[in-house]
Amino acid sequence: MEQGDRDDLGLAVAVPRRVERVVSLVPSLTESIAVTAPGLLVGATDWCTHPGDLDVARVRGTKNPDVEAVVGLGPDVVAANAEENREPDLAALREAGLAVWVTAPTTVPAALASLDRLLRVACRLPRPGWLDEAAAAWREPPVGPRRRAVIPVWRRPWMAVGRDTFTGDVLARLGVDNVLAGHAERYPRIAIADLPPHDLVVLPDEPYAFSPIDGPEAFAVPAACVSGRHLTWYGPSLAQARRVLTEQLA
Repeated sequence: MEQGDRDDLGLAVAVPRRVERVVSLVPSLTESIAVTAPGLLVGATDWCTHPGDLDVARVRGTKNPDVEAVVGLGPDVVAANAEENREPDLAALREAGLAVWVTAPTTVPAALASLDRLLRVACRLPRPGWLDEAAAAWREPPVGPRRRAVIPVWRRPWMAVGRDTFTGDVLARLGVDNVLAGHAERYPRIAIADLPPHDLVVLPDEPYAFSPIDGPEAFAVPAACVSGRHLTWYGPSLAQARRVLTEQLA
C-alpha cells in the first residue's frame, strides 16, 4: 500500500502496486473500469449491464453478493459503494484478506473526484479521456427558470429521492430542485397527497421501471420519464448525461 491509498470513507486500503484483477460490486463502477481497461475486471454483479459485451464471472447482486465466489476469483481489489453495498458483506470481504475500495459521492464534483481516485489509485490506471469529457460537460451552470420536482424511485410503496443524494445534485445542476431535499431520510416513503408544492415529477426507469404508462398517471403535474442510468450512475455515462437528461426534462 502506498501513502494516500484511502477510499471515499477515509479507510486505508492495501492496494498492491500492480493491479491485474478487479471485481466490481456496482454497475456504474463496472462500466467505468471496463471502459477504461478492458480485461481488468474478472467479476461483476448480475446487475452490471454495461458494457453490453462484458464477459466476466457473475457474483449475484449488489445487496447479496456471493462472498465466497468473490474471494475465489482472487481479485487484487474489490470496487464497492457505500450506498449500493451492505457493510456486512464488505466486512466479510475485508476479513477474507481482500482490498475493498468503497466510493461514496453525493455530488457531481465528488463523483468525478471519486472516479479519478478509483481508477488511478485503486486500479493503478492512467486517467481516462472520458473522465475529462464528463468534467467538461458539467462545468457550465444551468440555464432557464428553475423547477421544483419530486423524484420517485419506487412504487408500491411509493419512495422518492430525499436528502444528500447524487441524483438530487445532478438535477439541481440542470435547474430542477428536489422538493424533498430537506427530508430527514435519503429515500423516504411518500404519500402523494402530502407532497410539498411541485411543478414536475421526474421518473427514472430504474431502480423501478417507470414509463409513460406506469407512473405519470398518479400525479397531477407534468411528468418527465428519464434514463435512470444517466440520472443515477456515475461513470462514462456522465459524459452524455447532461445532454440526455436536458432533452428528456424539456
